[in-house]
Amino acid sequence: MGASMAKMVVTDRDGNVHEVEGRIGVKLMETLREYDYGVTAICGGLCSCATCHIFIKPEWMPKLPAPQGDEKELLVELEHYDAPTSRLSCQVDFTEALDGLELKIAQDE
Repeated sequence: MGASMAKMVVTDRDGNVHEVEGRIGVKLMETLREYDYGVTAICGGLCSCATCHIFIKPEWMPKLPAPQGDEKELLVELEHYDAPTSRLSCQVDFTEALDGLELKIAQDE
């Protein structure tokens, strides 16, 4: 049996809202890069490029683990960095607690 699904609500760079099926237990990046309007994720999840930068709706932040060293260092370098809602989607696991998660794809740097 495959991974169970839950929803995430994604606002793309043009401001369009998409309801997306997310896979539980998989990084947000994996789901987001499957869509044309999603993230490019050039480094493939190695936390070295920041092309999977997203903004999480503030009310969801308490459900997420805090960003760790590498992610934090990359985020603060970004022109569009917005503490505390900026995250690299390759560093965030999609869990059942995040069903309905609202996020926005960050502008290209």
